[in-house]
Amino acid sequence: MKNKLFETSESYAPLILRLILGSVVLMHGMQKLLGWFGGFGFSKTMLFFTESVGMPWIIGFLVIMLETVGAFALIAGLGTRVIAAAYVALPVGMIVTTHFKNGFFMNWFGTLKGEGYEYFILWIGIALALLILGGGKFAADRICIKKDL
Repeated sequence: MKNKLFETSESYAPLILRLILGSVVLMHGMQKLLGWFGGFGFSKTMLFFTESVGMPWIIGFLVIMLETVGAFALIAGLGTRVIAAAYVALPVGMIVTTHFKNGFFMNWFGTLKGEGYEYFILWIGIALALLILGGGKFAADRICIKKDL
């Protein structure tokens, strides 16, 4: 079972997918955790999650950690399928709780009341591909596989 979870191919395609998804999600995580790139930082993000969105504090904390620590793990290819599964669930939650009411498209021209969910569809698609393919070339997942001698 463990070998099945961590096995992967030597393909470059999953490497490219995990580097791109991990990097993009990491930037959002850094906004939430450290306040970088115009973000609010940990305290204000937690306040927003718990008071404005109404989510339990533990879910807010897990979102921030998944977007930072999880993104670093994904970039390294460590626990790729586990992170990918979480990265399918996370944007689904974002769509349901916040973005669905704004429609499909992002708010390119500032005329909508918020952002749509098209970005999250791409995120989910990449995560599903990684869930199926594993981490690919240079994935740290390989260290978790038991080699038969």
